[in-house]
Amino acid sequence: MAAKKAKRVTGRKRYGEAATERVESAMHRRKQGTLRSSSGAQVTSRKQAIAIGLSEARSKGGKLPPTRKTASTKKR
Repeated sequence: MAAKKAKRVTGRKRYGEAATERVESAMHRRKQGTLRSSSGAQVTSRKQAIAIGLSEARSKGGKLPPTRKTASTKKR
């Protein structure tokens, strides 16, 4: 029997180039220690830095999927 080849999923990109650049910029600022949250506190969390980068990209009109709805907002 011949070995099965893994199929590559092709389709549209979920994130645009501008969104990627915004997230990279936020990660770089986090490493430098200059990234701040909305309250003014220094960001040290990697996940928070990514969230800030995506938020900045959304506000600039970049191509991103919509934000995920939390359980509390779905019930309302």
